Amino acid sequence: MIEIERKFLVKSDEYKSEAFKVQLLSQAYLNNSPEKSVRIRIVDNEGFLTIKGPSYDGGLSRFEWEKNIPISEAKELMKLCGDQQILKKRYFVKYNNIILEVDEFLNNNNGLVLAEVELKTTSQKIVLPDWIAEEVTGVNKYYNLSLSTNPFSSW
Repeated sequence: MIEIERKFLVKSDEYKSEAFKVQLLSQAYLNNSPEKSVRIRIVDNEGFLTIKGPSYDGGLSRFEWEKNIPISEAKELMKLCGDQQILKKRYFVKYNNIILEVDEFLNNNNGLVLAEVELKTTSQKIVLPDWIAEEVTGVNKYYNLSLSTNPFSSW
């Protein structure tokens, strides 16, 4: 499956009052190659294994494969990643017929807030809320893989 998404900085916390759902996510990477990454993620009490390929279209699209795995296996695999784990709260906000996923990063990435929107096509036009700031699609340092080894607190 090809994932198409755009990523933005967030300039206020208005998204919190507009969210229809909030989740706690922890994730880590079993490798740190931008050409192909293998991610372990725990969302609430579910485990996931995700493989992502290289980015195309200036970071707009890439191959993504994801599978549910037992929570016990996800926790065991997370142990292999040491202290390079990412913890964040994800807020889901519906706005103008799109769903924005707003990640409020915790721990070493505390203070960073990013919004992502998945698109159906690379040319899909979207209207964004006022609390969205500059677009950072394709800017490597804002991707979770980079944040796991080069946290926001070290910038």
